[in-house]
Amino acid sequence: QVQLVESGGGLVQAGESLTLSCAASGVAFRINAMGWYRQGLGKERDLVALISSSGSTTYADSVKGRFTISRDNGKATVYLQMNSLKVEDTDVYYCTAVVFGSNYWGKGTLVTVSS
Repeated sequence: QVQLVESGGGLVQAGESLTLSCAASGVAFRINAMGWYRQGLGKERDLVALISSSGSTTYADSVKGRFTISRDNGKATVYLQMNSLKVEDTDVYYCTAVVFGSNYWGKGTLVTVSS
């Protein structure tokens, strides 16, 4: 069974940086895409960034130039470096991984950005 565990969330002030990590376990075969979504209370879960197994990346327009996604295939871990954080980046951030066409999700980590 694939499990994803996020870490690195917390409370920061606007303009500061934070790095999220997500480690996958129970993966017997290669993970395809990995990424991050975020969801506010009562809102839909929205894409933040994705990275393919080859390293191609996709970002939401709202985070381009501020967030950087990367992955370590050997450690089955994906990272999200978040710079110049804004109050509107406050959300629960969820890690996702695609394994043989199936999406798996972590439980989420809360990022709070204060003004």
